[in-house]
Amino acid sequence: MDEHVKRNLKRKACQIRLGAVEGVFCAKAGHPGGALSIADLLAYLYFKEMRIDPENPKWEDRDRFVLSKGHACPSLYAALALRGYFSMDEMKTLRHPGAMLQGHPDMKHIPGVDMTTGSLGQGVSAACGMALSGKISEKDYRVYAVLGDGEIEEGQVWESAMFAAHYKLDNLCVIVDNNGLQIDGPVAEVCSPYPIPEKFAAFGFHVINIDGHDYDQIEAAMEEAKAVKGKPTAIIAKTVKGKDVSFMENNVNWHGAAPNAEQYEVAVKDLNAVLAGLEG
Repeated sequence: MDEHVKRNLKRKACQIRLGAVEGVFCAKAGHPGGALSIADLLAYLYFKEMRIDPENPKWEDRDRFVLSKGHACPSLYAALALRGYFSMDEMKTLRHPGAMLQGHPDMKHIPGVDMTTGSLGQGVSAACGMALSGKISEKDYRVYAVLGDGEIEEGQVWESAMFAAHYKLDNLCVIVDNNGLQIDGPVAEVCSPYPIPEKFAAFGFHVINIDGHDYDQIEAAMEEAKAVKGKPTAIIAKTVKGKDVSFMENNVNWHGAAPNAEQYEVAVKDLNAVLAGLEG
């Protein structure tokens, strides 16, 4: 990948993380850890990969995105704001009564959100429906769905996996955010979904393993997924929960907690330091 493009994507990811942290802080509630782990993936999808139009959010031929792990929505909201769907100022009202941005994505009220999600396991099923609809309608749009590694403990995920393989949904790309932690602890200890790649392969997926913070690997995986015919793709992205915030990284306590004022200042300082390192 061109270094200028890569640097720009890294900046976007850092801005997404800053927006997510601000939103959770202002809400005094939310899920920052898993929001920060997917920021690089969202930066690539929204600023390089997906065919979308912020001026026409319901464009029929747009690519679709489903955040199946809906609680990680602060980063999705920040990505949408940066892409021009609405003002970044909306992040300050996250989860407030009457605000547009609530604790889970809402397709009826938020421009750019393609599916209302929150009940784990159901988002990827909706993504399968979108992909099948595209096939039936002979549309060339693609559907991307991000799942949590804890989320794939849900049986409905594997029902949808069977469905996707049966209908040869090669326009569907599932991305597993494998940050290793869920609300109750390490996924390997709570109810191990491992080995994740082998499971998706057994269900009929083309599987790609990547570092979810490495843009060269993300780009190569997306290009490979588009070249696959006759089967859906699962990208297993190894990530760091709480990425780039010193006290949140790999700390399960930040799955669903908001920083206080002092912690917020540290988080912003950490992220601004990353952003400063990308200048020039």
